[in-house]
Amino acid sequence: MSRRITRRRALAASAAGLGYLYTAPAWAQPAGSNARLKVVGIGVGGKGSSDIDQAGNVMEVVGLCDVDRDYLGAKQKKWPMAKHFSDYRRVFDDAELMRNADAFTVSTPDHNHATPAVLAMRAKKHVYCQKPLTHDVYEAHLLRAEAQKNGVCTQLGNQGTSENGLRRAVELVQAGELGDVREVHVWTNRPVWPQAPGVTTRPKEAPVPAYLDWDAWLGVAPQRPYSGSPERKRGPYHDFNWRGFWDFGTGAIGDMACHTANMAFMALKLAHPTHVTAEAGGVNTETCPAWAHVTMQFPARGTMPALTLHWYEGKKDGAKVLPPAALVTQAVALDARRKTLVDSGSILVGANGIAYSPDDYGAQVFFSTGKVANNGTRPERLAVNGGGDQGQKNEWAAAIRAGKPELALANFNYGGLLTAAFLLGNVAIRTGKAFNWDGENCRATDLPEAAALVRRQYRAGWDLIGYNAKS
Repeated sequence: MSRRITRRRALAASAAGLGYLYTAPAWAQPAGSNARLKVVGIGVGGKGSSDIDQAGNVMEVVGLCDVDRDYLGAKQKKWPMAKHFSDYRRVFDDAELMRNADAFTVSTPDHNHATPAVLAMRAKKHVYCQKPLTHDVYEAHLLRAEAQKNGVCTQLGNQGTSENGLRRAVELVQAGELGDVREVHVWTNRPVWPQAPGVTTRPKEAPVPAYLDWDAWLGVAPQRPYSGSPERKRGPYHDFNWRGFWDFGTGAIGDMACHTANMAFMALKLAHPTHVTAEAGGVNTETCPAWAHVTMQFPARGTMPALTLHWYEGKKDGAKVLPPAALVTQAVALDARRKTLVDSGSILVGANGIAYSPDDYGAQVFFSTGKVANNGTRPERLAVNGGGDQGQKNEWAAAIRAGKPELALANFNYGGLLTAAFLLGNVAIRTGKAFNWDGENCRATDLPEAAALVRRQYRAGWDLIGYNAKS
């Protein structure tokens, strides 16, 4: 380990002990600069592949980091002049790269989102981070605070936010099209990866393949042996099936709520829930559950009344966990193209009618009042985008150029609230208990055992953000 990394840890620890967060030197371009923005990609395989490609369409790629040599090599061929790393700690130890870089994409597995994002923001670098923003509730609060403190431009990778249909639906709901909304129902076709009931124990140990930096893949997560095949194929963890393991992923609610609940969350100006409870089956300490129904109570917001949000995932006794049958019948009747409920979607229930989105991204919404919001409509108050995943990157780059973080609609101020709210569902699932939530102080007021799930401890050698210091 280099002296520079060791010194940074010492500074971070001492700063946290003094009650403030260490901020690294900043060299990012000033707003309005005509120079081409320079971006570093951390995690460039899987979803990270398209993230860095799309960022590279509007910026110059100067750094690449991935634990998988094959994924890294593919991007090196595309950008041979970019510096490359397998361990993201080395990225922040490279003074020249940190001087030149303006922005970062973070597209690792969920458990490693927070640390590189925080380190980048403390260095005054702009950050695009895949959904869910973080693995833990506390991390979502931390990233939100760091973005505001450091004045950087951020964007969450829930690309449905850029769709014009979602933006128009948000406007219609906020204009009172449904009247007072007191119920929201959101469901998903996930999980589509191994977890309970089929997987509830740790997979068998196997040799680490030559192409994989397993220690860097684990990152902040607890040490455990690798499991899988030395050949290039999907194993129990790398490169996708980690989603079902508590140490690495956030299950169905973490994977999809930032998409499928996004329209409702934004339209109804939701923030911190005040009470969370869950029913679930197949709950165990190793993997996410077989099914769950999470219920969250949100307080009144201005003129908007208090509401209850329901999240449904998985299968119970062979049947999908879904909203009440009568409500499903009403929703299906609004979509003339289909005769059955879609696998993933949402329903908002208001005093004047319902809104049904048969879409993972909330990009198409049918209102029982006769209005329709889809990608053929244009928002009237919110900015027009309609660019999908590339549109998310374009909007982020535009925010950086203008020096206006608010231009990126899924910025961490919003995305942190969205992520934190739904990750509380996992806390309720894992504890099996209801709890009251104090969002401003990030604590369950009547469930002490929730604390360890709200804010986990990082593995020694990876606690680079002063995370284990007392807050």
